[in-house]
Amino acid sequence: MANRKQKKSTWQLAVMLLLILLIGGYICLPSDFFGGKPASEAGEEPSVEETTLVAEGTEAPDFTVTMFDGTELSLASLRGRVVLLNFWATWCPPCREELTRVEADLIDRFAGRPFTFLPISRGEERDAVAAFREKMGYTFPMGLDPERKIYDRYASNYIPRNFLIDPEGRVVLATVGYEPAEFEALVAKIETLLQQAGAAE
Repeated sequence: MANRKQKKSTWQLAVMLLLILLIGGYICLPSDFFGGKPASEAGEEPSVEETTLVAEGTEAPDFTVTMFDGTELSLASLRGRVVLLNFWATWCPPCREELTRVEADLIDRFAGRPFTFLPISRGEERDAVAAFREKMGYTFPMGLDPERKIYDRYASNYIPRNFLIDPEGRVVLATVGYEPAEFEALVAKIETLLQQAGAAE
């Protein structure tokens, strides 16, 4: 009898743990994981190509973003510089992993050269970004896009996203997600663009 109760208790515990994992996994998904549709209506996930609205070789859409410090910055004002436009969110693990490399591999490495790293928080209010910055100790400039007005000009789904923009305002590289090798290739491409810009002066 005691053995049967123990088996029943173990089975109930296993079911409860499974439910917690399933519910936790669903809650952790981004709100647009299924392209803004309920899972029951979603079908297959849209491809990266389908959700990318700005192709490599085309002009980057202009915008004005409110920065974390309250100032405003337009993409047009950065003409003549190499710009890495990065869309991210505080809840996104690959975004957070990518941001840990920014200080040393981008900001410090290209300091004093015509390069701007422009990370824009997608769909989050300033308070969430402020708490994240304080927790991580980040002090570099960040833009805010709480209503996704800027992001929606470039893509319809998926972060992190990087759009590398040359001094003439054209997108020369667009990436989705974070992989160390891909990030290193992105850094190398920035270096190439800066060398080409210096040679053209």
